[in-house]
Amino acid sequence: MTILRLHSLDDPRLDPYAHMTQRQLRNRLDPAQAVIIAESALVIDVALRSGVQPLSILLEERQLKTCDAILGRLPDDVPVFVLPAEQLSRLAGFRVTRGPFAAMRRPRQPSPAEVVHGAQRLAVLEGLVDVSNVGAVFRSAAALGVDGILVAPTCADPLNRRAIRVSMGTVFQVPWARADDSWPQATFDLLRSARFHSVAMALEPDALALDDPRLKAHERLALFFGAERSGLSRAVLERSDAKAIIPMAHGVDSLNVAASSAVVFWELCRKGARGCES
Repeated sequence: MTILRLHSLDDPRLDPYAHMTQRQLRNRLDPAQAVIIAESALVIDVALRSGVQPLSILLEERQLKTCDAILGRLPDDVPVFVLPAEQLSRLAGFRVTRGPFAAMRRPRQPSPAEVVHGAQRLAVLEGLVDVSNVGAVFRSAAALGVDGILVAPTCADPLNRRAIRVSMGTVFQVPWARADDSWPQATFDLLRSARFHSVAMALEPDALALDDPRLKAHERLALFFGAERSGLSRAVLERSDAKAIIPMAHGVDSLNVAASSAVVFWELCRKGARGCES
């Protein structure tokens, strides 16, 4: 670990934190060189424990002591950049209170087949463009027993820096994969070959109530979630084995996907809620 005190925001070593766009960070042309940004000591700790490779750490002077446990686990060749507090806040675009930042190598993502293999409960996300919602779904999935997540080509990147932050680092813990461009047919073919019962969360006339015992009776469930306004595509609805809704009171028709996914995971994915375990 090498501590380097910087004084200018124009220092090129700070580019991953400030000047690189999300597209550049993701680096589709060379995934092995793609970079992600983790924010806060907790998230960085989860990433390190999950085997994510650190490239550098950025913090202010007073955090050198409070983050000593994390810094002590860094390889010798990982630089620690120190900026004055006001400079760090200017760089981040907000008053920094959550602790350090880390530039890390984007981890290799498994294939959809690898995520599906051995799983019993999967979440499938289509059209979620709000990265905060994506991060929130991952956090609920990790807490409530989801074995893996598949994201459609239209879904926001779970390794977007805000999605990582909102997920509290669980994007590094829940196995996930991005479906290929032959969405959704290839995904349904894969799920059916693995004997998954696909359930679309949608306000459809034939939808089952979430607590219907017929849902829990299936050993393997793939739970599909769409964007709050547009919902799931007709292509997904037509291929799903069933539809389900969360019964509502007071005339409310639906919940935000971050809230609804947590309710669904609690009912169908948590330990003891699976029909094959009862």
